[in-house]
Amino acid sequence: MKLVAVTSCPNGIAHTYMAAEKLAKTAEAAGIDIKVETQGSIGVENELKAEEIAGADGVILATDKSIEMDRFEGKPVLQCAVADAIRKPEDLIQQFKNGKVPLYATKPKETEQQEGTPPAHGQQDPRGQNPVYRSLMNGVSYMIPFVVVGGLLIALSLGLGGEPTAKGFVVPENSLWYSMQKVGEAAFTFMVPILAGFIAVSIVDRPGLAPGMIGGYIAANGSFYGSEAGAGFIGGILAGFIAGYITRWIKSLPFPRMIQPIVPILIIPLGTSALVAILFIFVLGAPIASLMEALNSFLQGMQGSSKVLLALVLGAMIAFDMGGPVNKVAFLFGAAMIAEGQTFIMGAIAAAICTPPLGMGLASLLARRKYHREEQEAGKAALAMGLIGITEGAIPFAAGDPLRVIPSIMAGSMTASVIAMLTGVTDNVPHGGPIVAVVQAVGNVPMFFTAILAGTAVTSLVVNLLKKPVS
Repeated sequence: MKLVAVTSCPNGIAHTYMAAEKLAKTAEAAGIDIKVETQGSIGVENELKAEEIAGADGVILATDKSIEMDRFEGKPVLQCAVADAIRKPEDLIQQFKNGKVPLYATKPKETEQQEGTPPAHGQQDPRGQNPVYRSLMNGVSYMIPFVVVGGLLIALSLGLGGEPTAKGFVVPENSLWYSMQKVGEAAFTFMVPILAGFIAVSIVDRPGLAPGMIGGYIAANGSFYGSEAGAGFIGGILAGFIAGYITRWIKSLPFPRMIQPIVPILIIPLGTSALVAILFIFVLGAPIASLMEALNSFLQGMQGSSKVLLALVLGAMIAFDMGGPVNKVAFLFGAAMIAEGQTFIMGAIAAAICTPPLGMGLASLLARRKYHREEQEAGKAALAMGLIGITEGAIPFAAGDPLRVIPSIMAGSMTASVIAMLTGVTDNVPHGGPIVAVVQAVGNVPMFFTAILAGTAVTSLVVNLLKKPVS
């Protein structure tokens, strides 16, 4: 048997490559030839050739964001989450052995189906089992680089070129760093349009890009609907989904053959953009902007117990599934709040992100007799992954002993998050771990490291108290 596979996660860092490695090792152990293409943050690697796909007995698509599907037409295609390829690769391969994987087809045998319309009855949805989550993560994956670049440029400008004033650090207008700060601010302005545009692309492919980005731009600019503040990331998400589904609806209309050539280049983008603009300017924009203003006011006014509660919830979500959907919801909230000026939320998340792998790595060093040899080796890798803020380093431990490991890493992340929140740690980029302090993206660095050390210690102590020596 020969298989091919594609792995891709929203961030394109850890899950993408861990899934590829798991599939490769499991297939090798089963005597199956497999080639895995990764679509990570640096682009496509080990790309599948047309002849390799044609000669394969099946295709595994372990993806949490949209990918190009046409090349797999007519092949047995098994779609799943990236986490499934990491945690149960044997089950995925077994389905091919049992002959239970359906053929992928975008067109019924007799009547052609328009691109972007829902699949025919009985067909597998090419967008995966959860199209809403998949579309949202597709938008997030394209949005993150803009937030990272913008946040780092602003942080570096303030850190290297800022001068202390009564209002805090200010960059002089006649300096190079002032220009860099403005570039960083410009990068932030792309965040919501990019988010909305690629949510729409995930729903309906390229025809959704222009309407989605236009809708996202309108959502982010309150001047369109008489609001000082825009509708923010909530408005951008809504604009993306509205643009995507309106585009899908327009594409499904039976246009006369005479005007079909101009449908994709004129009627669809013009009609969808106009409808999305009208909805946001006259109906949705102002209420969502008011909601965002209320959210910002609430976050700014949080003190004491309310901050602790928010930190506990965020820390628990970050650790619970280590890069999965629950983790991504908390991460997206923190990333979006950076653009709103609430960087203390990402500060708490940044401390929580790295404590699961650091805690499990430390635990495996302190009590080696409680861990198998493979886990001891995984502990070394987890320490390295924790330093650069990759929560997924704890997955090998959680997969083998979830009832003890998951509560332990949640306790550690909650500890780190609370300490960071209460001490005013801030983070200007959507990432975590000591690495963000190295690039001067963190405010109150001493307490940031204190929070990380405390969370790491809690995780390692709790998990080693719960675990028993291996036989």
